Amino acid sequence: MRSLTIATTALSLFFAPLHAIAIRPPKQPAAGELLRDIDRLMTVGTVLYIAAHPDDENTRLLAYLVNEKHVRAAYLSITRGDGGQNLIGSEQGPMLGLIRTQELLAARAIDGAEQFFTRARDFGYSKTAQETLQIWGKDEVLADVVWVIRSLKPDVILTRFSPNDTDTHGQHTAASLLAVEAFHAAADPKFHPEQLKYVAPWQPRRLFWNNGRWNAKPGDDTSRLLKLDVGVYNPLLGMAYREMAAQSVSMHKSQGFGALAGRGGVVEYFQHLEGDAAPQSIFDGIDFTWNRVPGGKRLNELLQKARQQFKADAPHIVVPTLLEAEAELAAMPANPWKEYKRQQLFDVILACAGVLAEVTAADFSVAPGNEIKVKALAVNRSPAQIALREIRFSDGSVAKVDKPLANNEPFQLDQSLSVAKNAEFSNPYWLAQSPQPGLYRVADPTLIGLPEQAPSLNAEFVFTSGNRSLSVVRPLLFKWTDPVVGERFRPMEIVPAVTVTPSTTVLMFPDRNAKELRLVLKSGVGQTHGVLRPEVPAGWKVEPSSLPFRLEKKGAEQEVSIRIVPAPAKLSEAQGGSSGATLRLVAEVDGQKLSRGFVQIDHPHIPIQTLFPESEVKLVHVDLKKSRLQLGYIPGPGDEVAAALRQVGYQVTILNDEALSKEPLSQYDAIVVGVRAYNTNERLPFYHKKLMDYVAAGGTVVTQYNTSNFVSQAPAEIGPFSFEISRDRVTDETAAVTFEIPNHPVLRVPNKLTSADFEGWVQERGLYFAGKWDPHYEVPLSMHDPGEPPKKGGLLVTRFGKGAFVYTGLAFFRQLPAGVPGAYRLFANLIAYGK
Repeated sequence: MRSLTIATTALSLFFAPLHAIAIRPPKQPAAGELLRDIDRLMTVGTVLYIAAHPDDENTRLLAYLVNEKHVRAAYLSITRGDGGQNLIGSEQGPMLGLIRTQELLAARAIDGAEQFFTRARDFGYSKTAQETLQIWGKDEVLADVVWVIRSLKPDVILTRFSPNDTDTHGQHTAASLLAVEAFHAAADPKFHPEQLKYVAPWQPRRLFWNNGRWNAKPGDDTSRLLKLDVGVYNPLLGMAYREMAAQSVSMHKSQGFGALAGRGGVVEYFQHLEGDAAPQSIFDGIDFTWNRVPGGKRLNELLQKARQQFKADAPHIVVPTLLEAEAELAAMPANPWKEYKRQQLFDVILACAGVLAEVTAADFSVAPGNEIKVKALAVNRSPAQIALREIRFSDGSVAKVDKPLANNEPFQLDQSLSVAKNAEFSNPYWLAQSPQPGLYRVADPTLIGLPEQAPSLNAEFVFTSGNRSLSVVRPLLFKWTDPVVGERFRPMEIVPAVTVTPSTTVLMFPDRNAKELRLVLKSGVGQTHGVLRPEVPAGWKVEPSSLPFRLEKKGAEQEVSIRIVPAPAKLSEAQGGSSGATLRLVAEVDGQKLSRGFVQIDHPHIPIQTLFPESEVKLVHVDLKKSRLQLGYIPGPGDEVAAALRQVGYQVTILNDEALSKEPLSQYDAIVVGVRAYNTNERLPFYHKKLMDYVAAGGTVVTQYNTSNFVSQAPAEIGPFSFEISRDRVTDETAAVTFEIPNHPVLRVPNKLTSADFEGWVQERGLYFAGKWDPHYEVPLSMHDPGEPPKKGGLLVTRFGKGAFVYTGLAFFRQLPAGVPGAYRLFANLIAYGK
């Protein structure tokens, strides 16, 4: 008998190494889905869709390709979207990228396509493709795109955006430019020949721009564009592809992409860019049957026979025919589709037999060098003749079973699984090393492209039927009952013996006074003890210098505090304030030095994500003068500005709807409105008059940016005088800032600002600047990206009655949590303005 292990990578020239094992329990297909899957077995071909970010993909087209044309379809997102904004939490940067990665995987689980990435970082909005490619590192990202093409071997490549300069994100255009260049480079054996150890050169047939028509103008000529109606209804699945697409795109919850389901026909347009001519269809001249493969005729006949035999109420009937098809496929010479289709065939055979195989753990975490109790379960829920030969665990142990699986009689095996002492902690592979400005660093080149690494803790179930052997790998998961949701799963975590998590990763020092830092020590093993020894930057002091601790059981936590004394002024200035002062938190346990924190991301639409970043705190001194310390804060989504203001001595009270409705605002020296608060808080416009009355009576309101785009519109009335929010932004975080009104109080009181206060800003200067404004507003600052005229709408200020109002598109929501000293000084001036 022959056996195949479904692995994450393979060193065959024909089997692409990009094949991820989902860290989720497999879903048993319904009868209609099984018939669809048999149709997919008969279809040999691949389409690769390329764009820049999560949520750029065309979900209705992907759903159509997978479920109607039955091809293998994949979305290559050049970035993980880590430079965007977050509507569902406070996560930014890499943590947001982790969320958006999982949202893409959730979307693909609905529409059936596959998901891949390059190493490129989303560094925020870019206005030109040239800037984008320079920051990313064109050769590295182009190599990643070529790697995916050589691995997946697509017949057709589609891009979401035009490769020509258009009025869109520079990263959008750059993604399409990379697709065009990779279309040719993938076939060139001289381009990154080191990849040829794993994959062969590949030339796709053609490349199209999937012209979205969102910028279409009346009278545009579409006669030369190919057209495809993807609004088809699929009775096997009980939905149209527009309905499926709405469910899929709605998984992009962090970006506010919830969508209504459309019905009826909808046309996609395609503009030919490269490759063979296609006068009628993007698929012209491509044979998507097994006839394209030598020796494929007999296989195609067997699969057609299985489809004819299929019965919705007895899908197991087709198992013998599918086993014949598997034997025929196994005997075929190597070809670009053989191993991928064998994996599909294994899955379909077991699904038609109703076979469930899973392996679950008694706990959701384990430390290196320890064991975890696991339970393997296999059940055949049909009369099909299926036997379980053995279960191979990831620690090398093998459980011999050799037992037929009777209809609906579960087989269960309890086992202990060992974890190697040198096992790596459960961090996303692209976050394991500190990144470059435009690129994540990946140690193992075969991981490049994958959405996530395969779980290192798993079990391989080897089944037999007749003289055939079927093997599937299942990840080790933890299963529990949520009293509201019901059954839930989460990935297994390999955790440090002890983690040290600081209450903040940036600690601000507005003066020379010592500050307290809270730490949480957490045990990943049983009872343990050790000593906390912070590693302190030169000139700084920590009291106490060491701290013994004892944790009584696995999961136990202990909160401790240390006192941090800042470096003398001259030394702190020499270190650059923020750049040279990093506190490293080290726990010494059994001779090991452990310096990892604990971060958990838990949103209901994605699996729980846990990671263990380096336990470090940036120590930042800022020469800051403050006035008007009592602040009311109206939060926006994912808003950490209030916490940042508390760090430097402001007394901040969060104003919810009840507080805004019932409490007098006069008790606050100033009120700050968080980012996108007007976009997400539908009640806020009702308090406009109360806020303006507060200003007229002598208060100051500082309103941070709100968006004005197709996702959400801010209300017209925000300030005491009218202004319009545009989509203007300054993406160059180093752009020169001009003081248009040098002696304006917001630039001088209580902190006298200079150009040095705009050094060290991160990602961008600002976004959603005011575009038009009433003459009552003053504009103290201007700035611009290269080649553009000055933009003055980043900061509007006005006096109204006895008080003042400020609107700012400057990206304080990024700068303050990042510890940028000049941003704190300017924000303090905005709060102080008006009296």
